[in-house]
Amino acid sequence: MKLSIVIPTLNSERTLGECLDAIRAQDVPRSSYEIVIADAGSSDSTLEIARVAGVDIIVPNPLKTGEAGKTAGIKAASGDVIALVDSDNILPDPSWISRLLAPFSDPEVVASEPISYTVRAQDPSLTRYFALLGMNDPLCLFTRNYDRTCGITGRWTGLDIPSEDCGNWLKLRLSGTSIPTIGANGFVFRRSLLEGSGWDPYLFDIDILYDRIRRDGSVCVAKVKTGIVHLYCARLGDFARKQRRRIRDFLFFAQEKQRTYPWNSQRRSGIALFCLSAATVLPFAVQMLIGMARRPSIAWLYHVPVCEMTAWIYATGYLSKLFGRRQAPADRSQWQK
Repeated sequence: MKLSIVIPTLNSERTLGECLDAIRAQDVPRSSYEIVIADAGSSDSTLEIARVAGVDIIVPNPLKTGEAGKTAGIKAASGDVIALVDSDNILPDPSWISRLLAPFSDPEVVASEPISYTVRAQDPSLTRYFALLGMNDPLCLFTRNYDRTCGITGRWTGLDIPSEDCGNWLKLRLSGTSIPTIGANGFVFRRSLLEGSGWDPYLFDIDILYDRIRRDGSVCVAKVKTGIVHLYCARLGDFARKQRRRIRDFLFFAQEKQRTYPWNSQRRSGIALFCLSAATVLPFAVQMLIGMARRPSIAWLYHVPVCEMTAWIYATGYLSKLFGRRQAPADRSQWQK
């Protein structure tokens, strides 16, 4: 089994070195995997870091987005198994690759993913908050569509997903439209999963699983009982910028009909509750206190401002569309991890 680790980059010098160091520290032979970087035109030392670290393949990503980078990287990769690792992901232990590949001994399993985010004491408080929350977008908590262990609910998803405990991993059988947002930050899958999916020029992770479900009726995925570090945001300003990018990209690609996952089937009651909570603030505060009680950390103090910022950014994004603003992907020209 040949593994290709695909990493999209754009001005990623702050995190890429640690990301690559953790990959090179894995307990699998270096000859058993390749590292492919798809770079969107970095102007910092990203490419120098990649070359010094011995990255096998570096290809350009002219379309700039992370989704386009995944496509460009996979096209250049030779492995029959692909691992999508972001440049701000850190593999938390030397056995990570071995653990994520183990479920593929079951021929039914087409993909695997860590069940949680790893919380590290040395990371900024906001980074630790998102790891404790188990998601990067608090709206997912209200729609119950998340895919990492949440410190508020104690569950890895709020959806009703049939699963079988296989010791070090859970075997999930996904079907219908009730599919958690699996597919980012350490998503490992058989290349054959891409067959019949519109992954070129943009690979949207959850869409390729949904496309397979539409074709075959169901799909088996492993949630491995390990974590992954995601250096998502260190400051609230970074978070606001990423949320603006998220809503702009979503509205654009939905408008262009380049998404297949049925986002419109999300629980509208959850979205309505999120909006009501933003107006009253109290539910956010209660959730914060629950999180503190279950997994004590001052990082939970970010919960209320993160939720309020998300509500404001999403509301203004949708209103701009309603008032006829031309939709386009967020500008990446000044992007930095």
